[in-house]
Amino acid sequence: MEFNHTSVLRDETIEELHIRPDGIYVDGTLGGGGHSYEICKRLSEKGRLIGIDQDADAIQAASERLAEFTDRVTIVRSNYSDMAGVLNRLGIDHVDGIILDLGVSSFQLDTPERGFTYRSEDAPLDMRMDDRQKLTAKDIVNQYSEMELFRIIRDYGEDRFAKNIAKHIVAERAKKPIETTGDLNAIIKAAIPMKVQVTGGHPSKRTFQALRIELNHELDVLQDNLDTMIDLLNPGGRICIITFHSLEDRIVKSNFKKNENPCTCPSNFPVCVCGNKSKGHVVTRKPILPSEEELEVNKRSKSAKLRVFERI
Repeated sequence: MEFNHTSVLRDETIEELHIRPDGIYVDGTLGGGGHSYEICKRLSEKGRLIGIDQDADAIQAASERLAEFTDRVTIVRSNYSDMAGVLNRLGIDHVDGIILDLGVSSFQLDTPERGFTYRSEDAPLDMRMDDRQKLTAKDIVNQYSEMELFRIIRDYGEDRFAKNIAKHIVAERAKKPIETTGDLNAIIKAAIPMKVQVTGGHPSKRTFQALRIELNHELDVLQDNLDTMIDLLNPGGRICIITFHSLEDRIVKSNFKKNENPCTCPSNFPVCVCGNKSKGHVVTRKPILPSEEELEVNKRSKSAKLRVFERI
């Protein structure tokens, strides 16, 4: 299956990145290379793009898409959590821009055997971004305690029926292991009132999202590495992050604000004595959202938000 993915907020991200022809840029979620292709088009022979992704299919697709720019592109299979290590191994101390597109790719959603989508009934419960990882969504569903399942569905899926869904999962797996997306769909449907299913969209959407986030440690990786990525920027360098989940957006918004104003002194202090210095400023006081035109062409862009921070 061809790796198809429409880059969300592509033009807006490229514009906000303020690309220098001779600059060094990192795409920490390379995907099919859509954003990276636009960056490379704007780079001179002195410029450089480092693309990072943990998905083998994405690496292959991006390598083909960016083949014409081999003189200025380095692609590494890794997680953006190791961005500093990747750059260090390449002899790079600082960069002029970083982008993260935290959404699941269209390819991942549309390839049933990857197990990301609740719209397939016979796919294995996989959901791994990196197939070198042993743990799968099937392991979580069949091994986590009822309380753990409740926690992740409530926190990461923000589903008001989390408690009942977790209870039904534990009851059904006691009869036989939950093997496929179809198995899980049936359990979730049984746990949610029919009148809610009629008006509230697909009943499995939130639970599948929660399992994917838990399995791939998506929020933890984001939370733990934002400071490091900002530190990797040269003065004037920008980091552009596209989120698709309220919790992701909250983490990015809070971190950017903290890096802009890290002072911990009480508000009534006449001068700062804590010594914490600002690392830059938030470019986007409000997130940049997809245009009406983009929403018409790509419905999956609906929940996307772009936030930008500039280093000083």
